[in-house]
Amino acid sequence: MKIYTRTGDLGTTSLVGGKRVSKSSTRLEAYGTVDELNSFIGLLMATEGVDDNARRTLRTVQNKLFNAGAYLATDTADNPMAEPQGLGQEAISYLEEQIDRLTDGLPEMRCFVLPGGTVASAQAQVCRAVCRRAERRVIALADETRVDDTVIRYLNRLSDYLFTLARHLNHSAGVADIPWEKD
Repeated sequence: MKIYTRTGDLGTTSLVGGKRVSKSSTRLEAYGTVDELNSFIGLLMATEGVDDNARRTLRTVQNKLFNAGAYLATDTADNPMAEPQGLGQEAISYLEEQIDRLTDGLPEMRCFVLPGGTVASAQAQVCRAVCRRAERRVIALADETRVDDTVIRYLNRLSDYLFTLARHLNHSAGVADIPWEKD
């Protein structure tokens, strides 16, 4: 099987189901940003200093993001009842449990925290920022067409998890949070 098809050479691509759309469409921007996030999470998982528990959670997240991408790559106009697979309340609760577990081992946060410290923590913050962008792109798509709100809720909670993970990675390495200092 060849990896190139040449069907996108003129700036269009196929959605799940075969409908062709412009590569500049809001839908493509939404699922493309989710894909970008998934790639950055893969980079985070390959970063030294990420523990096995975090890697397991992040692998679960990668699979959920693939589900979200598949859902977003499907034009639901013909099937408005379509739902994203595996992104229900159970997946959101799982992230909340991971956030609570990590938070229990962290010092109380008394200020805004700047990204940085260890490479792993900084990479988790990059993932958080890309996750927030993915959330905004999905909301923009929801402004145009129906999008199941569990996708938005999942991305929102995921950004909270990634922020907490960044703090955890610094704390585990003995590196303090970097406080924001107003000038």
